[in-house]
Amino acid sequence: MFESDVEDVAQRSSTGLLPAQDDVGDLVARAHARYGGLDEGTVADYIPVLAGADPSWFGVSLCGADGAVHDAGDSGIAFSIQSISKAFVFALVCEAIGHEVVHDIVGVNNTGLPFNSVMAIELNGGSPMNPMVNAGAIATTALVPGASAEDKWQAIQAGLSRFAGRALDVDDEVYRSESGTNQRNRAIARLLESYGRLGHDPLEIVDVYTRQCALSVTARDLAVMGATLAAGGMNPLTGEQVVAAEVCRDTLAVLASCGLYERTGEWMFEIGLPAKSGVSGGIVAVVPGKGALGAFSPPLDAAGNSVRGQRACAYLSRALGLNLFASARPGQEGPSS
Repeated sequence: MFESDVEDVAQRSSTGLLPAQDDVGDLVARAHARYGGLDEGTVADYIPVLAGADPSWFGVSLCGADGAVHDAGDSGIAFSIQSISKAFVFALVCEAIGHEVVHDIVGVNNTGLPFNSVMAIELNGGSPMNPMVNAGAIATTALVPGASAEDKWQAIQAGLSRFAGRALDVDDEVYRSESGTNQRNRAIARLLESYGRLGHDPLEIVDVYTRQCALSVTARDLAVMGATLAAGGMNPLTGEQVVAAEVCRDTLAVLASCGLYERTGEWMFEIGLPAKSGVSGGIVAVVPGKGALGAFSPPLDAAGNSVRGQRACAYLSRALGLNLFASARPGQEGPSS
């Protein structure tokens, strides 16, 4: 799917450094131009408000660990963060209570079943299995420190805003639309409660989770948030240490194994970057030590991942030598991928 689209891209960098800023900006623009006319995929409609998204929207952004940002296309259009929020809430919880607790309660392994599976919980003795599926994300949200659901929500909103380097607000229309259609998540939360995995009122936790998914971001925001994980937890624009470097390591490890659901293996094989997608069309892909890519385009493939976003990330991974599995002999010029 990816190789034939980018096989003619010259390898521009070593495995350890990004090239000159002008070259990076040029390649981001080329990635956008190359796939802007791609007419594949379907806009999500199981959340009614998402069905109204313009399928032509397409934005790409790259934020370096040094704070340099390169944008192309509709990188400033706002959309709801959706499942991408799972990665950053997981990081906040690991920062607050330690990854051992999160590992014991939530888990870090693939389920092998759909992201909203109820059967996965039953088959695994009540374990959500990993924080990137809905059951695990709901259980992770329940672990956010706070005596009340409102306390938890305020901690999440403030924390994700620190990752983005600006105040993030809820898209009220998306929140209302999702609240009217989240019966399955409510059922998942009830089941988790029966296994003792929540420790808080399940419906209140689902409401907090729904609000976190409705936070409004842009492709540029995603690039900055991802670059914060790439830079050892320090936001490259604000200089704030949002989470510890160890938390970034743990978060990226989970994304590498679970970030794109059933397509994670294919994504890692072809692109080689920890990443997370969302049903509104967003993707964040993180390059430890270098920066992150943020992409947005509503048409999705059958697995719920942005078609144009995936292609743009694949192009830039090869053009910029970002693949974590690329290797080179000592002194060799350029990556061997």
